[in-house]
Amino acid sequence: MTARAGRASIRRRMLLLTVLALLLAGIGLVALIRDYARGASDSAFDRLLAASAFTIAGAVQIEDGAVTVELPTASLAMLDFSDDDRVFYEVAAPDGAFVTGYRDLGAGLPPAASATPGFADGFYHGEAVRIATVGRLVFVEGKAGWATIRVAETRGARAALASEILGQATLPLAALGLVAIALVWFGIRYAFAPLVVMERELRRRAPEDLSPVQVPVPVEVQQLAGALNDFIARLRSVMERVSGLVADAAHQVRTPLASLRAQAEVAVDEDDPDRLRDRVVRIHQNAVQASHLVNQLLMDATVRHRLEAREATAVPLDAIIEDVRQRLDSEEAGRLVVALAPEAARAEISGDRVALREMLWNLVHNALTHAPSGAVEIEAALERGRAVLRVSDRGPGIPEAEKALVLERFTRGEGSRDRPGSGLGLSIVRTVAEAHGGALALLDRPGGGLRVEVALPVAESARRRPGVGPAATLLLAAALLAASVGPVRAAPGTTIYPAPAGGERTLTILGATDTPLFARFIADFQAQRPDVRVVYQETDTLPMYQAASSGQLSPVPDLMISSAPDLQVKLANDGFAQAYASPWLDRLPHWAQWRAEAIGFTFEPAVIAYNPDLLPASEVPHSHAELIALLESQPERFRGRVATYDIAISGIGHLLASQDALISSNFWRLAAAFGRVDAKLSGSSPEMLDRIVSGELILGYNLLGSYAFARQSAGLRLGVVVPEDYALVMTRVALIPRAAPDAELARAFVDYLLSPRGQALAAGVTGLGAIMPDISGPWTAGTIAGRTEGALQPIPLGPSLLVALDERRRERFLETWRRLVSDSAPMTGR
Repeated sequence: MTARAGRASIRRRMLLLTVLALLLAGIGLVALIRDYARGASDSAFDRLLAASAFTIAGAVQIEDGAVTVELPTASLAMLDFSDDDRVFYEVAAPDGAFVTGYRDLGAGLPPAASATPGFADGFYHGEAVRIATVGRLVFVEGKAGWATIRVAETRGARAALASEILGQATLPLAALGLVAIALVWFGIRYAFAPLVVMERELRRRAPEDLSPVQVPVPVEVQQLAGALNDFIARLRSVMERVSGLVADAAHQVRTPLASLRAQAEVAVDEDDPDRLRDRVVRIHQNAVQASHLVNQLLMDATVRHRLEAREATAVPLDAIIEDVRQRLDSEEAGRLVVALAPEAARAEISGDRVALREMLWNLVHNALTHAPSGAVEIEAALERGRAVLRVSDRGPGIPEAEKALVLERFTRGEGSRDRPGSGLGLSIVRTVAEAHGGALALLDRPGGGLRVEVALPVAESARRRPGVGPAATLLLAAALLAASVGPVRAAPGTTIYPAPAGGERTLTILGATDTPLFARFIADFQAQRPDVRVVYQETDTLPMYQAASSGQLSPVPDLMISSAPDLQVKLANDGFAQAYASPWLDRLPHWAQWRAEAIGFTFEPAVIAYNPDLLPASEVPHSHAELIALLESQPERFRGRVATYDIAISGIGHLLASQDALISSNFWRLAAAFGRVDAKLSGSSPEMLDRIVSGELILGYNLLGSYAFARQSAGLRLGVVVPEDYALVMTRVALIPRAAPDAELARAFVDYLLSPRGQALAAGVTGLGAIMPDISGPWTAGTIAGRTEGALQPIPLGPSLLVALDERRRERFLETWRRLVSDSAPMTGR
């Protein structure tokens, strides 16, 4: 192979062929298709956005010399098919005066000057939006002018459509990609040709040839060749070590085995019991010596292998000493005297734990063997940044002339010839100490005996902290004792549920569900997460929305749960929520979540509740038409004894009334019937139900079925009717505020509410109704549907709910409601 081929760059060859294929076709085609997809997507959605603006423009009117508009339901409903897009709108008079909608939507945009729609891109509430602007010619005080109508939506659906077009138009790119792949494959094959030479070189080698590879290779393969040569070198070292071990074993074990054989042969022919016993004792001694020798040979090989592998960890010094103590029998362990300086006990050595343990064990074993009747002392101290281990005994010691010799392999001192041994122990000690950057010294002990010192570097960054003292233990016990108490009532409307396991992490929930009812969910959640403390603050739906939208929530909760889904959707649409793609969302009905920000978890129909002692079964209304006929036919009987929501103060009441008006042509006739019987208005379903049970009221309309079913299950005298013509179904909505202090805990609670465990509780004693499929219990979506022959009408979460919340539309709706429904004796709702 030429020098030029040896220096060639495989990377350059591959990049040249890849860039040549991709740059010529891929970049141009992708850019072209992407621009086309964006244009086609904007064109399609702009028509829909303009239609929404034209629908609103058609409802613009002049009343009392001022521009007004009652937002048509279809104006935002036509944009509702996009699951993830937010919708905003604004109507302004010809003089620029704000009429309704989002006051700052048109900031920086010119007013409309014609009925021709105009489009602009911008940012609103932190997201990119597409804004359509149309004009409506109106006459105010005899002057003509253009009212400005703007409708904006975020670009999620547009981006999705553009991505779909791009994905379906990549067939030419796929064909070009195949060509590029073929070119790259050819290039790689050509570029890796030099490696074939290396392969042939390796295949031609004899098995015993472990010399480095000398074949010239490209620069990209030089590191691979170097790594291969390093591996060959390590393999050669291992083979040499194995060969040395075999040679040492063959040489060193031969003598003990020969002695064993000779002693055994003599013992076979021995008839004298005393002499036979003496021979057996000698055989045993030789066997022990052979076994010790083999063990030392194997340990020497193991230690050298582990040191060569260089797998270092931080090893506590006291743990090394304890490992050695555990290997001794009780008598030998009783002879050990360990003295560790406090700073040495906390020191750590960076090295191999097994090798360090064998090093110390050999020192201790030698001391116990050569000083069989005395104590063996182990001392440890920190001296000049090193951990110094000292093992001392009162044995015969080692003469000065022999101290260097006994550190060699298979070398023993003159004073130890009469004791079993291998001559490897101190050699292993020296090998381990030097491999860890330490030093070994053999010293004479004052008063007789031997002291062996091993100095090892200390891992300075791995100092361990002292353990927990008695004071900390007492504090922990006190904390656990304090956490064992039950729920604590704090500020009005606030209940604190301490963590069963005594944790300090807190989940704060702001909700409109009755505290005793929601406490069941909290208790079940804490059974799964006993480390979590829960603070639940009960409030009403409308004050909750008003505080959140005006930024007056203090403190900001981790989770908001409301029975007014339209208000929660409004908060999400206005950017006050953060999305959470719970793993349970795929099983949730499509209508019960929006943008993964407003997430429903219950199935609650609006019902008619009545007192069965005051209203016979034959007179119970089973539809809206029957309720109207009953109230119109007997106004005096029901005067002051019928109740429904006060839609001016109740968010869920306003939602149910606006949905009734949308679905039923008889709604305003029903409202007039309420006015004729002086219906009582309240902001609370539980309050109305309690007064029905007590006999103060005969019946209530549009009450939440969850509260009614719960009271019915508790054995109270209460009748519940799910209307047969249609029944509205709402879901309680969980929302995680964008500024939630602990969003992770909020997500965990949402997961619990949607899980089979949380849904089983909703389908059981709480009566809130399980929205998930395949849940068993008396109050599931299936069992509730079985209580009526009519249609259940779920209220879908989405921008269409914003129509009823429009200021002008809401004012007109409330004005009509107040005109028809009088409340001479209002109830004291929450």
